Amino acid sequence: MSLRLPPPTSCRWMGYASSCVRRAKEAKRHFTCFSNPSSSLPNRNASISNGFPLPGGLEDQMVGYIFGRRRATDVAHSVWKHVVREGDTVVDATCGNGHDTLALVKLVAGESGRGRVYGMDIQEDALRSTSCFLGQSLSTQEMELVKLLPMCHSKLAEIDPDDASVRLVAFNLGYLPGGDKAITTKSETTRLALEAAGSIIEPGGLISTVVYVGHPNGREEFETVQAFASGLSTENWVCCKLQMLNRPLAPVLIFMFKR
Repeated sequence: MSLRLPPPTSCRWMGYASSCVRRAKEAKRHFTCFSNPSSSLPNRNASISNGFPLPGGLEDQMVGYIFGRRRATDVAHSVWKHVVREGDTVVDATCGNGHDTLALVKLVAGESGRGRVYGMDIQEDALRSTSCFLGQSLSTQEMELVKLLPMCHSKLAEIDPDDASVRLVAFNLGYLPGGDKAITTKSETTRLALEAAGSIIEPGGLISTVVYVGHPNGREEFETVQAFASGLSTENWVCCKLQMLNRPLAPVLIFMFKR
């Protein structure tokens, strides 16, 4: 998109420039009030405070996404960093080739050794791919934090998290990259998985979804996820959607944060 601006010598241009400078200063003051030392996040694993500050890393990913330089999964991973803490229990409900699983392990791993990542997938090929990828990327100690389960994400409620609360459930929906595109997640099972996730997630936790609308079942699944998020109580949940308007087949991010 291009902006047609008046000539730089005109009064209209000077007024426009003055307005831009004024708005930039106002925006800077606005964001500064959320980034003072008392409200800033102490580390990359800190949870979001009541003030909802916008950490620098997340801001960079968001701006990159808006300008088409970052993927939807990049934004999702950056959001997770400000929800998941060392020692947390999290679930990758559709582990695929393991990239989301790896990101989650790096967030929960620490000296305590109490973190846990459950990775689920209905396809054996996906679990083998994830296991191989994690084996090449993680230490022996980090691998001990991972439990891979050959099950559909609709069976999420059957996971036994060792009496620990679940901090985050991540969904990367659609088909397995590099696999059989005819095998995809379905709106019916995804709805069941979301309901289960909502029941096990702890306050301050997050349900993160990346929905791909480009495959035959994608649009219906997106509408299912969107309807689920829209129906959650405003007293207990904060839900948002990030969607490209002029790229109808681009993946859609839907976050559901439990108060």
